Amino acid sequence: MKERKGIALSGLGGLVLPYARPFLAIALALLVSAGFILARGVNPITAYVAMLQGAFGSVAALTNTGFRTSPLLLGGLGVALGYKCGLLNVGAEGQIYAGGIAATAVGLQPLPVPSWLHLVLAVVAGFVGGALWGLIPAYLRAYRGVSEIVVTLMLNYVGLQLASFLVQDYAPLGAQDVFYPQSPFILPSARLPLLIKGTNLHSGIILGLVLGVFLYFVLRYTNFGFRTRMVGENPDAARYAGVDVKRQIFIVLLIVGGLAGLAGTGEVIGLKGKLFDRFSHGLGYDAIAVALMANGDPLGVILTAIFFGALRAGAGKMQVAVGIPTPLSSVIQALAVLFVIAIGFAERVRVTRRERKKSKGLNRR
Repeated sequence: MKERKGIALSGLGGLVLPYARPFLAIALALLVSAGFILARGVNPITAYVAMLQGAFGSVAALTNTGFRTSPLLLGGLGVALGYKCGLLNVGAEGQIYAGGIAATAVGLQPLPVPSWLHLVLAVVAGFVGGALWGLIPAYLRAYRGVSEIVVTLMLNYVGLQLASFLVQDYAPLGAQDVFYPQSPFILPSARLPLLIKGTNLHSGIILGLVLGVFLYFVLRYTNFGFRTRMVGENPDAARYAGVDVKRQIFIVLLIVGGLAGLAGTGEVIGLKGKLFDRFSHGLGYDAIAVALMANGDPLGVILTAIFFGALRAGAGKMQVAVGIPTPLSSVIQALAVLFVIAIGFAERVRVTRRERKKSKGLNRR
């Protein structure tokens, strides 16, 4: 009996197949969630149509989806870059706070510079703030072998508490006589411009899309990207090939922190106009889900972030239209991530079995 041979797809197939996994996971998540909707006596098609209308059905819906996508996209890109280097950055939450703090510190200062330069300085400060927050885990992971997971996770709480302290009325960034801890308004010269007046959609979404495409080409076509992927796939082989693995890990973790810092920057100088206590509400942890679902691919992160943003934007419309509670969007999100992990595990098991069969065949010969 002849052994069945697999079909190898090159060119377009090599580009399309990596993105098939998230779409399959989304379809399965929606299918399972349809069972929950049916259990409440609601037609799932009606519920999903209402969700789509809430996410894409009007200009207001599109802007709602856009500004919810922006921080997930920037934070997800940070986690994805680390993932490609074999690193799991769970500290995006703390880096978001660090970036927001740094951008606020610059955005509140009446600098004697043109408005466009003030904005650029605030954005750069947000990136630098997030990168500096990643400095400690970068050094410990690269040169001391300490797990970046543990260090970045602990720094999340430090970042949250630091931001909370700085916006108290007695602290340097705190506003006076306010009902909730917050900073004064960011100066207009340091605010990200709105793409559509009268909405919350700011230009941070454009920054995220540009960085996503840029990061894709960097990882795929540059020496830095090749070294990053090599270290992620096999650090020992990378070291044997002459790559300074420790230096690469250190640099990648700094960039990872900076990208997450940009997510916090957009929330402060783009969406809210102030630094609020606990303004992130877990965006950093959602960014991890975005990156994992995209398997660390920057273009996949763009699609996944839009999906998550659409879920959140459309959940309110679904609740109003058919009475399904908004937390269902979180259920769909969690199921999609679980299905992505399950599909990836199944693929790995299949490849392992195939390799074992090949090795046994060679040994018999």
